[in-house]
Amino acid sequence: MTSNDRIYLRQVQLGPMANFVYLVGDPVTRKAAVVDPAWEVDRIIEFADADGYKIDKILITHYHPDHLGGHLFGHDIQGTADLLNKVKAKVYLNQHEADGAKQVAGLSDSDIAVMQAGDTIGLGDLEIKFLHTPGHTPGSQCFLIDGNLISGDTLFVDSCGRVDLPGSDPEQMYHSLNHTLRNLDEATVVYPGHAYSPEPSSTIGAQKRTNAYMRFANLDDFLRAMGYAR
Repeated sequence: MTSNDRIYLRQVQLGPMANFVYLVGDPVTRKAAVVDPAWEVDRIIEFADADGYKIDKILITHYHPDHLGGHLFGHDIQGTADLLNKVKAKVYLNQHEADGAKQVAGLSDSDIAVMQAGDTIGLGDLEIKFLHTPGHTPGSQCFLIDGNLISGDTLFVDSCGRVDLPGSDPEQMYHSLNHTLRNLDEATVVYPGHAYSPEPSSTIGAQKRTNAYMRFANLDDFLRAMGYAR
């Protein structure tokens, strides 16, 4: 858990797919946003309550059920819709993801705040910047908050999200990794959407050196490595 005078950030691993859920808050107002609430909604609320924070924003990196909640492999996963029954909050989704999220999780238009690339919102004295990073899904987005990047299934520690699923696009993934995210300050701390490596976080600088998917000289080389040829 990261906690100082500027930011509260708690990383919690939940569910059978090694998902990371995040709580991010302003230590002054004690208001918090939860990122990708799925699997165990009551535990998420308990974590926030125990740390003295009230959830009033829900940030979604992408609309897959293991991050949003909904129906997956014959099972109903607790998620955003269940959380909305317990807290008063808006759900912040990229403009390309909103319709899919309504179908997957049963959200309504009144639940959703539609965001575009580069939009910002306030969380107390903190600013949350929305980075559109398509590739894994058309509306995948990352959240940049006070030098911390919550990267969903776009960037993992030494890996990246799948590009062979419906709506995925390997060319967009290349640009998201090697332009949008690679150009961030090297000290930016990366918090991924899954615990797919021994380390729960990294930095942009470290990933530029060790993550093969951020080291391709050009798009064609990246596509060949991913099993695609133009």
